[in-house]
Amino acid sequence: MNDPGRERSDVLEKLAQAAGLLEESLDVRLIPARGAMLAYAIRGARDSNGVAAVQGGIVPKQGKAYVAGPCAFGVEADIARIVLTAMRFDPQMRCAVTLRFSRNVLSVIENLLLECTSFDTAQEPPGISTMDWGVAYCCKEGVPDVCYDYGGKGKEGTIRLFGEKPIDVTNNIIMISNRIIHIEL
Repeated sequence: MNDPGRERSDVLEKLAQAAGLLEESLDVRLIPARGAMLAYAIRGARDSNGVAAVQGGIVPKQGKAYVAGPCAFGVEADIARIVLTAMRFDPQMRCAVTLRFSRNVLSVIENLLLECTSFDTAQEPPGISTMDWGVAYCCKEGVPDVCYDYGGKGKEGTIRLFGEKPIDVTNNIIMISNRIIHIEL
């Protein structure tokens, strides 16, 4: 695909489709306090203007997942940094989503045989963003399927799922959601 405009519209379309699937099937208990952030980058993205995200994320509304806003480029800096950092280690890993951390959810993820790595926010060097340092820490030997942290002082624990395309990430989330139906989080 050599047409940058077409690639950008393709990224937005695939991201919107994935967001729609998550709106139908995401277990709301997986949504972090600030919403589940979903993003997908164009090939070779260098900054947040090359990363599309669901503006406002996916949030709980009346007991169901709800897409808070449209998919657009340059709208969610935190998830964009997560994607851009992962792309530094593997340019094909252009999609990510954030979910609420729970040990029970982590157990489900591990049972799906997804590669998981973690970092401790207490070890974060001063002056560096958790998104940049933590994801880079987890990607030293390649981008895992999942990078998580337990949270810390004033920080909610977060699970970050990575994939090449939104459908890859979405399928994993749907499997996780289907397996936690009867689990207390």
